[in-house]
Amino acid sequence: MSMNMSKNMKQVWLLMATFFYVGYLPIAPGTWASMVTAVLVYFIRPYWQAPFYIQVIVIFAIFLLGIPAASHAEKHYDKKDPRPCVIDEVAGQMVSLLLVPHKIAFYAAAFFLFRIFDIIKPPPIKQLEKAPHGVGIMIDDIVASLYALGVLHLGIYVFERFF
Repeated sequence: MSMNMSKNMKQVWLLMATFFYVGYLPIAPGTWASMVTAVLVYFIRPYWQAPFYIQVIVIFAIFLLGIPAASHAEKHYDKKDPRPCVIDEVAGQMVSLLLVPHKIAFYAAAFFLFRIFDIIKPPPIKQLEKAPHGVGIMIDDIVASLYALGVLHLGIYVFERFF
């Protein structure tokens, strides 16, 4: 029974790590996971008017669950940061959407900025991804999303002030 439970738990961790199999898409699975997340948040947000701190708690929970899920994915695929593991993009994309006005243009900007920072990995992002287990997988995307969030909110501030 425990062996079967262990197999079931491994499947649950992989389901989470691949964001319900989005990570198995053959081309750019991280980009797809970010896009699906942005679209889901866009459509859910009007119906779920959660305070900011609740949104942060949800993201933190995804981050914390993402660490063992990503770690399991590394073991399963026998590779550091395997392509199908996209739970990090989910958490990162959610961070990049914090306090963003509910308009498609801002969601699109958050999506593109996050993907750019996640791909180019400016310091210290590249160094952070070397952290052991699933921590490195998760933390580099969180920092990339904070860069995106900062640039987006700076852009919104400048746009509102000068245009």
